[in-house]
Amino acid sequence: MRRGIAASALVASFALAATACGGSGSDSSDKASGPVTITWWDTSNATNEAPTYKALIKEFEAANKNVKVKYVNVPFAQAQNKFDTAAGASGAPDILRSEVGWTPAFAKKGYFLPLDGTEALKDQAKFKSNLIEQAKYDGKTYGVPFVTDTLALVYNKALFKKAGIAEAPKTWADLKTAAATIKKKTGVDGYWGSTQAYYAQNFLYGEGTDTVDASAKKITVNSAAAKKAYGTWLGLFDGKGLHKADTTADAYAHIQDAFVNGKVAAIVQGPWEITNFYKGSAFSDKANLGIATVPAGSTGKAGAPTGGHNLSVYAGSDKAHQAASLKFVNFMTSAKSQATIALKNSTLPTRDDAYTDAVKADPGIAGYGTVLAAAQPRPALPEYSSLWGPLDTELPKIAGGKESLDKGLSNVELAIAKLVPDFSK
Repeated sequence: MRRGIAASALVASFALAATACGGSGSDSSDKASGPVTITWWDTSNATNEAPTYKALIKEFEAANKNVKVKYVNVPFAQAQNKFDTAAGASGAPDILRSEVGWTPAFAKKGYFLPLDGTEALKDQAKFKSNLIEQAKYDGKTYGVPFVTDTLALVYNKALFKKAGIAEAPKTWADLKTAAATIKKKTGVDGYWGSTQAYYAQNFLYGEGTDTVDASAKKITVNSAAAKKAYGTWLGLFDGKGLHKADTTADAYAHIQDAFVNGKVAAIVQGPWEITNFYKGSAFSDKANLGIATVPAGSTGKAGAPTGGHNLSVYAGSDKAHQAASLKFVNFMTSAKSQATIALKNSTLPTRDDAYTDAVKADPGIAGYGTVLAAAQPRPALPEYSSLWGPLDTELPKIAGGKESLDKGLSNVELAIAKLVPDFSK
């Protein structure tokens, strides 16, 4: 999952309606005897990841002369709403790089083509089974796992060593202690937390709870366990060596820049930023990057959300465009393509045979690979990702001191009740 990518995306998507014509099959450049042009909306980082995808597109087109791929990079934060609007108007792209939480939601609306038994999923058995499950809705598979990710505590080994700290903190309480020590010994803040809901999810898992209990159809974001979780989260913005909350629109970029330049010793972040870590002055030596499981809560549990993206095919495309799209999805998610993407972008493959010796030798991929075991899959609830919306509104207010924790979580509970009206409180 790409939380905060919009803050660092450098390419805005102008005139998307004009570029979405692939799904309708009305592109005037397509002729019955000529190549089929399919449109792919990619939601990756336009600077760090997109070049690798563009190079693979050229490779695909060279091997498939009857297919052309129109590549459009859509900022992650805009893509869900833009696709929803485009699909509702029958003008969506043929292929979407769909965040794992969007996939069942769009499938429920009938926007995605079931991929079971198609060319896109002919290697289904080679993908990690839990990622295939996340791409399903109502028993059918609507996406091919493209990249996977989770969150980890990433830290500056040199600063930790200078402070006399030999290993990454195992609990949030340990992290507070370490932050104070690092500040005292180095003058640098030890930790800078995020106010975004996706990053705060770790604290819920650490108390054995979530925003909702999908199986019991109950809203739990305002439960005693959740309040304890968010209380711990809030406490990490105030104290020696703990950076105060940044509630600005550019908070993601501020936190990232501070970490890669050695101005803060630890943050929680995902593998999509590995290439950016290495560009920073603090990690010119890649070995200085420490990667550990996020700290545990009072229950002793440590976990982070399983994120990532699928490639999904628009159900509204005509047969020719769907056939070409299925072929392209199969190519982009092949073991060879995924290994190439991993080596270029330092992202995590979704199939075991893509973890070649070269891929496993990448220190960033190896580090995040060790924390995947603690990643918690999302419940089979199409609305699940939308539940973070109300939290993204309220958490910055809470962290900024403009609203109490009780009031903020009460507001979130009311907002979530509207999103899942059949759930009890």
